[in-house]
Formats: sequence, structure tokens, C-alpha cells
Amino acid sequence: MSLTVHTLRRRLTHVFVPARIADMTCDTFEGYASLFGVPDGGGDVVAKGAFAASLRRIPPAKVRLLYQHFAHEPIGVWEEIREDAKGLYVRGRLVTEVQRGREVMALIREGALDGLSIGFRTVRATRDPASGHRILNEIELWEISVVTFPLLKGSAVTAVGAKADALAMHIRQAARRLNQPDKE
Repeated sequence: MSLTVHTLRRRLTHVFVPARIADMTCDTFEGYASLFGVPDGGGDVVAKGAFAASLRRIPPAKVRLLYQHFAHEPIGVWEEIREDAKGLYVRGRLVTEVQRGREVMALIREGALDGLSIGFRTVRATRDPASGHRILNEIELWEISVVTFPLLKGSAVTAVGAKADALAMHIRQAARRLNQPDKE
């Protein structure tokens, strides 16, 4: 009995993937609050560039970060809001000094709460006769909420900062307070 061994050589494939190292603190998260060209549950489709004018007028910190669209439940501040090829990218910081901020961060970490949703006023829209969808061409962005059930499937938290020990969190919070200008 003779044994024949065949060697199989596989060619390696090189895949280049852009990598971004994000320095996210334990109280930050990022994701997409809106996606371009995707119909939501109400039949609205956000067009590329729809947020551009609003984002030029309003800095991220002035767009409210709310819990479930409740105006009486602000839970943090937006540090970055921008349009990219996919949609409306957001990066926010939850205020963990308030109870709801701590609760929301815990739920996001566990994957129990991961939806994002926008609150806005339509400035300019058209109707697509073929699909019947309303195309939102210009939007005045008011707020972005962390929600249980987003109207737009796919608008969600995509990353969350690593947990940190309590001492490190207190040092960062104290440093932030020291770096804030006096309000007299």
C-alpha cells in the first residue's frame, strides 16, 4: 500500500480595511442616527446632504441628546455629528452624574438599548412618484434620542467606550470641570 501526499497551496488574499482607533471614554458611544436612502417605518427617506445646512448652523452640543424623545429627559451631550457616505454619524457622551445617564449606559453596554432616532423639522421634501416615499432633502435637526424601537431600522449605536474603574472616571470628570471656563 502506497500513500500519496498532495500539498495544496492556497493563495493569500490581501484585504485592506481602514482602521480607526477611537479614544472613547467609558461614558461615550457612537453610531448612526440616520441612514441615507433607506425608507423608515413612516415612508420617509433621508437624502444625502439633508442635514448639511442644519449642521452648519447648530454645533453638536446644541443638538439635544434625549432619552426616548422626552424633552424633560436630557441624558448627555453630542460631541460629534456629521454626514458621511452612509448617513448621520454621531458620537455622544452620557452624563453619568444623573441616574438616567447611568441607566442608559448600562443598557447600551448590555445591548438591551441600542436604537437611535432623530427629532427634526422638515424644511424641504419631495414625493417619489414611483415608491410613494417622501424624500427629505433638507432637515432642521432638533434632537437625537437613544430609543428602544427606532423608526428607521439600522439607525443604532455601533460602539461604546470601554468600562473604566471608578477612580479613573472621577479623575476625568474633575479634569473636565477644571477645564471649563468660569461662568460669572
